[in-house]
Amino acid sequence: MSDVQAADWFNAAETRKVMAALEAVRADCARFVGGCIRNTLMDRPVDDIDIATQLKPEETLKALKTAGIRAIPTGIEHGTITAVCNHIPFEITSLRRDVETDGRRAVVAFTEDWAEDAQRRDFRLNALYADSKGQIHDPTGGLADLAERRIIFIGDAQTRLREDHLRNLRFFRFTAWYGKAIDPAGLAACAALKDDLKQIAAERIWKEFAKLLAAPDPFDAVYAMAGAGVLDVILPQSEGVERFRCLRTIEWDSNLTADAMQRFMALLPRDRAVMSSVAADLRMSRAERGRLVDFAKADLPPDLTDARGLKRWIYAVSPEVARDVLWWMMADQDLDPLELGPAIELVMTWTPPTFPVKGADLVAQGTPPGPELGRELRALETAWIENDFSLDGLNA
Repeated sequence: MSDVQAADWFNAAETRKVMAALEAVRADCARFVGGCIRNTLMDRPVDDIDIATQLKPEETLKALKTAGIRAIPTGIEHGTITAVCNHIPFEITSLRRDVETDGRRAVVAFTEDWAEDAQRRDFRLNALYADSKGQIHDPTGGLADLAERRIIFIGDAQTRLREDHLRNLRFFRFTAWYGKAIDPAGLAACAALKDDLKQIAAERIWKEFAKLLAAPDPFDAVYAMAGAGVLDVILPQSEGVERFRCLRTIEWDSNLTADAMQRFMALLPRDRAVMSSVAADLRMSRAERGRLVDFAKADLPPDLTDARGLKRWIYAVSPEVARDVLWWMMADQDLDPLELGPAIELVMTWTPPTFPVKGADLVAQGTPPGPELGRELRALETAWIENDFSLDGLNA
């Protein structure tokens, strides 16, 4: 029995129903493809189930309707229909070949040739198919790549990159998540065609880069991006990877993991104008921009060995900003996390208390509403903070 045959998603009633609907039209006309096969064989979680089919889009729509399965023509001009069965989506795409590409979009023609469909995909380990019996079909050599954890373009790397410029970043992302080492031929192609990334929408660049940075160990892939000049193209504000290298050591030594945004920050100067520029250039969300700017404008902690002072600092800047600043500061100064154990634990785990006094409390004690009330409330909060976040001994 193959790993795919034993997978929960493969045996789920919804999966069987969708495949049965397609194969009611023609036997063996549909196969699972891509990430669901790759991840199952690598014992990774499966998030999406993609199906390739010899049926034309209109045939797929009719087959799903006949089976009582909701069908959404999400990308019908490119042959893609989304089937929704018991709230579970399945992306079904007709076999196709590229007729014309410009690096951002493609004009396709439909085919019934599985090998022809495989040749237009990006990497060999993404061109693995499995039929409804669980039999693996490997037209490009993806199983060998999967065993060796290699990310290798199908056919000529530069041809694949010219078809879709975003594959340049996908090469580094897939290497970070699934590869052991950078494929030299793929890296050389990405370096040669790096400027083509300027034609890709900024939000797509950021989405792809953020996924890369979220990998368990994205560091070698980012070093390779920097060496190939790709990092300079997508993030010209970067200060290089030295701080990023220090961050990797800190993660290893502290047994903690920075998140994708904290790793991103390590590539940049802690400058508010730069952070605003980066957020605008990459079309980040308002929340992402706010996080970068708050990190850049926050004061540094005065003394990492003073627990009381650290608590006051965390309260002032917020725990989230404090964690971002500490990661960047440790990487920037190449600090030894083993020597900063108490400080790191405090910043990463301490939740500041809420100031327990409200304006209404002071009014009840005789302070009239108005500017004086605000001044008294702020003075009391300052005293409460200096008293180690306690009202004991204070006139509250």
